[in-house]
Amino acid sequence: MDVCRETLTRVEALNPSLNAFNTIAADRALARADAIDRDRDRWRDAPLAGIPVAVKDNICTRDLRTTASSRMLEHFVPPFDATAVARLEAAGAVVIGKTNCDEFAMGSSNETSAFGPVHNPWSLERSPGGTSGGSAAAVAARIAPVARGSDTGGSIRQPASLCGVVGLKPSYGRVSRYGLIAHGSSLDQIGPITTSAYDAAAMLGVLAGADEADSTSAPEAVPDYTAALTGDIRGTRIGVPRALTEQGVDRDVARANAEALALLASRGAALVDIDLPHARFATPVYYLVSTAEASANLARYDGVRYGFRIDAPADLRSMYARTRARGFGREVKRRIMLGTYVLSAGYYDAYYLKAQQVRTLILRDYDRAFERVDLVAMPTSPVPAFRLGERIADPLQMYLIDVFTVSANLTGLPAISIPCGFTGDALPIGLQLTGRRFDEATLLRVADAFERDTTWSTRQPPTSNR
Repeated sequence: MDVCRETLTRVEALNPSLNAFNTIAADRALARADAIDRDRDRWRDAPLAGIPVAVKDNICTRDLRTTASSRMLEHFVPPFDATAVARLEAAGAVVIGKTNCDEFAMGSSNETSAFGPVHNPWSLERSPGGTSGGSAAAVAARIAPVARGSDTGGSIRQPASLCGVVGLKPSYGRVSRYGLIAHGSSLDQIGPITTSAYDAAAMLGVLAGADEADSTSAPEAVPDYTAALTGDIRGTRIGVPRALTEQGVDRDVARANAEALALLASRGAALVDIDLPHARFATPVYYLVSTAEASANLARYDGVRYGFRIDAPADLRSMYARTRARGFGREVKRRIMLGTYVLSAGYYDAYYLKAQQVRTLILRDYDRAFERVDLVAMPTSPVPAFRLGERIADPLQMYLIDVFTVSANLTGLPAISIPCGFTGDALPIGLQLTGRRFDEATLLRVADAFERDTTWSTRQPPTSNR
């Protein structure tokens, strides 16, 4: 109970400057914490008993407003829990609120939210990254020890990098997507944002596993991820695609990543040069596939069944058009139109089908690389946290922020971002590791070994001391 009260006190103190939460569930959280305290025997062996958790606002939570940071769902209260939420609560977690994100998880800066941008706790005039910016900011500011995010093209890892925390995108199918408000159904995954690899391992152990409610969840055995954190990475082969990172990477980011790789080598890992020849096409492929899937998934928001509806429509066609025009924000509309275009007659083969073919080539590149290496390493983001407003007017520049993260979603591979340094302006930098499908244990083991020799993950932003 005391932990919950302290967490809510920090939410009250820090959220006005961060805007990390859309909804704060104070009464619900306190009641839940009190119930756990009153029945300690029942929760004695629960792995997350009493632990406060923040949940991204595109993951359905029963009887708690879930908006996807959109006017379209501003007043939507789900009658059910997402599997990820149900498993957290079954493990004893206490949901403290729903975190701000880019609208329908579309964006890279958390500026497309209908409820205003999230501010990076390391520098309030800068972006926390997107789309899980609220979750990353809440963990970085030490409001909550752990948070849930979703990752369609880097939306867990990129904000984790820009906020100096750990973000894990599991393999596609490792964690149930039931109850996640869909963006790109072949790309979306739910995963943890934490301050350490150990916490990420513990969270994944709770979330992972097959789910009858999600036909895309995989019946793979779930290992004990925390037991894999031995600290021993001797002989681990880490692939480095140097040609992919030669251009467009901030100097401080390149330096910090090089130093991180050198440290891993000093612990006994072997660095191996590899080539991913089709990875340079990943960004355009991603923005064809994801917009097409977004166009199909968001067709359901038409003012008929639930969500926002304009008042007094003249007729059915007018209701559809005006509801969608007013309910969706600018970026969501842009992606719906792009996706509808690439799926339209006469353009499907030239764009969507071709993108799927190149997607297969990207996966084959990784398959070939994993014949020689255990992991692939590169920067999470080519740049550190940028100023709010700096890129929002230029969608192309914003999309290029995802250049190193989208491949893991296109291929279904697991990837993690870990803090690996700071810029001269004291902004965090992340290292991304990508592994074989369903081999999150190796990712976490290497991440944990790196943390044992560094202090990057223990540093806190000035905002957290308020």
